[in-house]
Amino acid sequence: MYEILKPVSAELEQFISTLPKHSLGRTIGVHTVGSFPHMDKVDLALITVKENRGSSNITEKVAFDEFRTNFYQLFPGNWTKKLVDLGTIEAGESIEDTYVAVKMLVADLVKQNILPIIIGGSQDITYGMYRGYDTLEQNVNLVCIDNKIDVIADVENPSENFMTRIIMEAPNNLHNFSTLGYQTYFNSQEEIDLIDKMYFEAYRLGEIISNVKISEPVLRDADIVSLDINAVKSSDLGYFSHFNPNGFDGREICVLARYAGLSDRVSSFGIFNIDNISQKSLLITQILWYFVEGYNFRMNEYPYISKSTYLKYIVPLEEQELVFFKSDVSERWWIEINSLEDSNRKMLFPCSYDDYKQSLENIVPDRWWRANKKLLG
Repeated sequence: MYEILKPVSAELEQFISTLPKHSLGRTIGVHTVGSFPHMDKVDLALITVKENRGSSNITEKVAFDEFRTNFYQLFPGNWTKKLVDLGTIEAGESIEDTYVAVKMLVADLVKQNILPIIIGGSQDITYGMYRGYDTLEQNVNLVCIDNKIDVIADVENPSENFMTRIIMEAPNNLHNFSTLGYQTYFNSQEEIDLIDKMYFEAYRLGEIISNVKISEPVLRDADIVSLDINAVKSSDLGYFSHFNPNGFDGREICVLARYAGLSDRVSSFGIFNIDNISQKSLLITQILWYFVEGYNFRMNEYPYISKSTYLKYIVPLEEQELVFFKSDVSERWWIEINSLEDSNRKMLFPCSYDDYKQSLENIVPDRWWRANKKLLG
């Protein structure tokens, strides 16, 4: 399985030896020419992917050496979880071969309760990550942090239509799809209407910038988080090849990454559409740092613990009542919905304090409404 992974370069190995002993480069396990990291008690595994054929904007292979140089120089926080760098998946003979390689590794790592972090490649590599869940016999919630919704069926660029493939192809394990930070002028009205029709979720960039906390319940309910680096404004990346003046700033994107890491449910994470210029950006390594930071402070509230550890709030509306729970541990909120497997059984669905306040004004929270519509078919 791991023989498909290529070690880091000899130059990087030499660079690691020059770093301070408490830096990430010296404290994580790294796949080098003569040594593969011990996988015992590993929690997170970093993998880079040299596959850009799905993108019309990235034409050259990306070595990721400068990305690793920047990342290895950072220092860990008060972390107890074990991170390893497993090296690189080279582009396969065909793009489908690369998808299969990603699928196999993601499936293997997730089964071992190791969270794969996939860096680089065009964003259609998300399809390979998603297919890694085929053998896990579970429904998958996918969240894309992106300025585009990527459900354009009539384009040849896989990086812009991979979601169509995920939605349409069997086996269909997709339960929910959410987009965070889409920019309306990059998306057709047909795409936006399709997301709404399927009771998926799409949050505009302005909505999240105005209140970044609305993204936390969405990320808390995700299995896969796929981040398109083009969701970040180019000036904050120091990236001028395909300049986009709008997007998340450095602080906002790091908050989203930390929310993703904190989610007890997220089991794989990816950052995509990185080219040889953008890989030099310190912001990309800081996004990754904040994800790992969040992972180290997970609160183990999924699968859900006994309701006795939550405060229960009942809000009567005109035709029904909504039942909310607030965690004593994290102060995060959930709302009751019907179980996907058994309509007579209730389950807890992540929500926000704002959803609770909205219900007090006799307004049904949008996330609750969409979740129930999906269950009712």
